Formats: sequence, structure tokens, C-alpha cells
Amino acid sequence: MANRPASFACIAALLAALLAPAAGAEPLRVGSKRFTESYILGELLVQSAARAGAAVEHRPGLGNTAILFEALSRGAIDAYPEYTGTIAREILKEPAPLDLAGLNRRLAPLGLAASLPMGFSNGYALGVRESVAAAKGIATVSDLARHADLALGLSHEFLRREDGWPGLRAAYALPHASPRGLDHGLAYEALAAGQVDVIDLYTTDAKITRFGVRALADDRGFFPRYDAVVLHRLDSAARHPAAFAAWKALEGRLDERAMIRLNARAELDFVPFDRVASEYLGGGAAAGPRGLWSAVFAPDFARLALEHATLVFASLAAAVALGVPMGVLAARVRAFAQPVLALAGVVQTVPSLALLAFLIPLTGIGAAPALLALFLYALLPIARNTHAGLAGVPAGLRAAALALGLTPGQALARIELPLALPVILAGVKTAAVVNVGTATIAAFVGAGGFGERIAQGLAVNDHRLLLAGAIPAAALALAVHALFEIGERRLARRPRG
Repeated sequence: MANRPASFACIAALLAALLAPAAGAEPLRVGSKRFTESYILGELLVQSAARAGAAVEHRPGLGNTAILFEALSRGAIDAYPEYTGTIAREILKEPAPLDLAGLNRRLAPLGLAASLPMGFSNGYALGVRESVAAAKGIATVSDLARHADLALGLSHEFLRREDGWPGLRAAYALPHASPRGLDHGLAYEALAAGQVDVIDLYTTDAKITRFGVRALADDRGFFPRYDAVVLHRLDSAARHPAAFAAWKALEGRLDERAMIRLNARAELDFVPFDRVASEYLGGGAAAGPRGLWSAVFAPDFARLALEHATLVFASLAAAVALGVPMGVLAARVRAFAQPVLALAGVVQTVPSLALLAFLIPLTGIGAAPALLALFLYALLPIARNTHAGLAGVPAGLRAAALALGLTPGQALARIELPLALPVILAGVKTAAVVNVGTATIAAFVGAGGFGERIAQGLAVNDHRLLLAGAIPAAALALAVHALFEIGERRLARRPRG
């Protein structure tokens, strides 16, 4: 037990190294939301800035407006593509229309600004299958009030936004009580399959025409304009002049037809987002979709594998450093056993995405919340198995060790822990394998890993890209399990004494 302080120091140093910013000039950090158009716009901003010689990095698919705005406010990112209507209604809670100057007057006290209008508006609308709309005579949102039997499938963000379902339902007195929550990337397929009758859509979605969807007229003018702009920190332009000069060249260049074509390249042709952006910026025609194995071993494979493994093993090391002492405490002091294990167990009941959402205000985005979440999830199996392993050591052995003159600490280190080690290792193995799968959620806070591919695949319903993320993650879980099995067998064959 004398080496425990050194172990804690090593773990602390490891986590500090992972979370410390890289040396040198701070790069411009661009975020994007988790839907097709935002991924593409984020890539356009990143690639145009990089071509101008700016140091820039992309934090793709971070989630919804609330997460991106929180990250921007905390300085975890410097800019991201946003829409004027969303800034007014969702961020500033301003029901009245605001032009760009009006938005900036309200954003300035927050240390933020909106600029560089891209030239198109991507508004919200409700969509119905053309066959259903024709049969029931539905052309406007008001017409839905006569058809309470229609099943609504709405994206999760739209369900809670004031400029989404709550406000729309009140404005039109719609009788539909319980719309289903549905990921936007899967909505059109669900509509085509007849699983839902009405979805929310973006007016620049490429799938509107492909899937035969009628966008209903907003006959009461509920939705504001959603002009695409860059929402950024107020000091970003001064800190990154080359990038903002490059972005200035993009201003007003994208109209709605051009944006629909770019979305179609990603959603219908399954061209990766970075290639779509490169094609638009003059980098040559983007290649078509790759085969599964070429997608698995794409150029980003080494980076994603390193990020994923680092998240898993760094969080596991920290969990071992705390979980084993927690298990020892629970085994030694009965009064602490249930509180300690119950506290670790409570964390397991919190859904992973919800836990990340709770952590973002405390830690920002990136590796920190992902590492902390994985660390918390790994604690229970390690602490529980340590407690169970020590509880299974016969009391007579400990008594004999003490009778022979060993101190309680020596008896623990030389007798009890070695005997409990197989059970403890089983807990560590369980935590490691579970962490490999859970680490895929790290992509939702910009921490990378194979979940980055899974999130992007969900955004465009690309099964190939989903598998390109899931297969390596599953392979890593099997490899971790095999390594622990080998270690356990060698331990079992080691002579005692």
C-alpha cells in the first residue's frame, strides 16, 4: 500500500497531460451541430480558414443548440454555423423579429457576435407524405388541426424549442398531444415507411424531393427567418484575422439551391462531409461512397483509435486508483459498505448522454467531460468486485497473519489483496469492456473516438459509416477482453507463496 500515493500522482499527471492545451498558438476551434448541413458548413469554415494558413480545428457534431451555445460561451469553441431565427428565439428568447444589427446589439453583452451571412435561409417546416397530403387535402399547418389521427414524429430539439413544437402547437391550436421523438437523420425513412405521418424538416433538406414530401405552408407566419450566419466570440476576429478574412470570401456565396445540392451529396450520395466541402471550395470532384472496409480503415482510423483507446484506458486507470480503495473501505468498515456502493451505483442509473449534459457546464466540451463520465461509470464494477473479493477471503487467514506479527496493512497487501486479485481483475475487465462501448458517446462532446463516425452516420442514415464506427469499437472491446483473459490465466498459473 505504500505505492498508492505514487499511483495517484501518476494518474493525476496522466489526466493533466490529456486535458492540458497543446503548446503554441491556440487554434481557432469551430464547432458544428449534429445534422448534415451543420457538418458541411463547419467543414467549409475549417477548410477555407486552413487554406488561408490559419491554425484551425473542427469539433464536429457536438449536439443541439444548447450544447453549442454553452461551449461557445465558455470559450471551448470560438465559432459555429448558426441561424438568425435560432439566435433570436432559442438563445436570446426574443419573440420579435431581429435583423443582424439587432441581434448583435443583444449578443454584445454576452461577448458574442453574429456575422458573415452565407446567403441562404434554412427554415423549419412540417412535412407530410405527398400521398397523404393529397388524400386528406392538407396544404398548410392549419389543415393539420382537422386531422388529429395523424402520427407526428418530431426531432428531439424541435420538441422542446419555443420556436418549435410548443409554440407551434399553441399558435395553431393543434390537437396532437404526444408526438414521437425521432432523430432527424431517420425521420424521412420513418415517414416513407408509414411509421409516422408528419415530421419536422429543414427547408434545405435534400430528401424532401427524393422522398416525395410536401412541406406545409406556415400560413400564420409562426416561424421566423433562419438566415445562415457564423456565431462567434467577439474577440475571435482579432485573434484569427486570416480565418475571418477567408470566411469573408464565403459571404453571400451560398444560395438555397447550392446548399440543397451540398446536402444531397452527403445525404443521398453518401459522400463524406469533408469531401463535400472540399469539392465546393475547388478541391476537385469528391469521390463517391467507399466500400465498408475502406471506410473502416479511412485516413482518420489511427487518430480515432488513439482517441478512443486514450479515453478508455485513462478513465480506467483513474477508476482503479479510486475504486480499489473504495472497495477496501467498504470491506473494512461495514457502515460504509452500502453508502459507498450505492453512491457508485447511482451513477449507473444516469443515461450517458444526460450525464454528459450535466458535466458540460462544469467542464466544458472535449476530453474532460468524456473522461469524467467514463471514470464514474467504471467505478461501480471495480469497487464492488474489490469489496466482494475481500469479503470472500476467510477471516481465519487474516487472523493468522495478524497473529504472526503482520500489521493490518501488511496483511491486506500480502495476504488479502493477492487472494482477492482474480475477483478484482474481473471487475476491472468488466469496466474496461463497458468503457469501450460507452466511449462512443465522447463524440457528442467533441472528444473524438469511433463514436465520431457513428454520430455522422446517424446524421445521414449511412449504414456504412455507422458500421465503420461500430466495427472497430467492437473489435477493441474484444481485444481488451482477450488481454484480460490472458492476464487472468497467467495469474491463475502463477505459483503461490
